[in-house]
Amino acid sequence: MLDTLALPAALLPFVIFGLRVADMTLDTLRVLFVLRGRKALAWFLGFAQSAIWVVAISSVLRHVDNLWNIVGYAGGFATGTVVGMLIEERLALGHGHVRVISPQRGAALAAAIRAAGYAVTELAGRGRDGTVAVLTCSVRRRDISRITRQVHSLDPEAFVTVEDVRPLHRGFWGA
Repeated sequence: MLDTLALPAALLPFVIFGLRVADMTLDTLRVLFVLRGRKALAWFLGFAQSAIWVVAISSVLRHVDNLWNIVGYAGGFATGTVVGMLIEERLALGHGHVRVISPQRGAALAAAIRAAGYAVTELAGRGRDGTVAVLTCSVRRRDISRITRQVHSLDPEAFVTVEDVRPLHRGFWGA
């Protein structure tokens, strides 16, 4: 297909690079949408990604004697993966489960999180040095940084973890 455009040999590695960036960006996003159960969007991205890939790989294989085509292909793969990750971070789709472990400020942290409009569950736990408060809160991914900033402003020593979750049934998502 690219041969029909009569591209100069010096330009082909850049075109291949661009195709691979697009292909891998879509592929990275597709995988993330698959994990979040977004079937229609995953199908569309998979279709577009595979069509672009066929054009890119055909161009490399037709001109495999040009090392720059291979470099463009590999560079586009790596760059596209990172671009896809950056886009996904900006979209911040889905939900996350925030877990906070605080040895001294658990009640204050729970009150602050609730005051911000989020549901939080408080549990008592035992850590290496004694009793700790374990707070759990499921929120939209775009709200995670807001909550973690709030936690660290009240308790810089708190241990915070975040996991991706896929909500199955009801509950309070707040804010």
